[in-house]
Amino acid sequence: MKIDCIIPAYNEERTVGEVINVVKEVEIIRNIIVVNDGSTDNTANIAREKGATVIENPKNLGKGGAIKNGIENTDADIILLLDADLIGLTKKHVIDLLTPVMNDEADMTVGIFSSGRLATDLAQFVAPNLSGQRALKRYVIDTMDNLDMTKYGVEVALTKHASKMKYRVINVELKDMTHIMKEEKLGLKKGIKARLKMYYDILRCLRT
Repeated sequence: MKIDCIIPAYNEERTVGEVINVVKEVEIIRNIIVVNDGSTDNTANIAREKGATVIENPKNLGKGGAIKNGIENTDADIILLLDADLIGLTKKHVIDLLTPVMNDEADMTVGIFSSGRLATDLAQFVAPNLSGQRALKRYVIDTMDNLDMTKYGVEVALTKHASKMKYRVINVELKDMTHIMKEEKLGLKKGIKARLKMYYDILRCLRT
């Protein structure tokens, strides 16, 4: 059973290194693939220094396009998807996401933040389908069409596809974990603009 981790990343130099460090602690993960989605900061160099395989997108394709490029560069049976901006990720979180899929209890797991920060906990409680922390069997993604077109609606598209195909999905609590919000990364004005773009992609995927 081959297990790889794919981390799509766009300007995540502050956090991507620590995310990779934690994943490296999990011996069953064969490769860590960081898809650098047109970053203008030091994301790619940090990922390489930490030992990840880095795939370079020539421009920003959005999360769906980044994940698709990662999938095309692995033959893994099970894929762990993690965001690059996580805070508080632990080895236990990774194992908890993987175990139900490895044991054939689920085709996909979805990680839900808990006891991290009120804003992110509440967002995932209200809309757990938006979580980017997932483990899944390869066929879950291989049977999807137009993954690259989902952009930041990729999680909604994955959840809709799993429901349509009647795949088994288990939610997994990720206690004491959160992530950096867009407004913190980009400043208030740019962060709100980026968030609205993300919501547009999500709504587009909900309607298709």
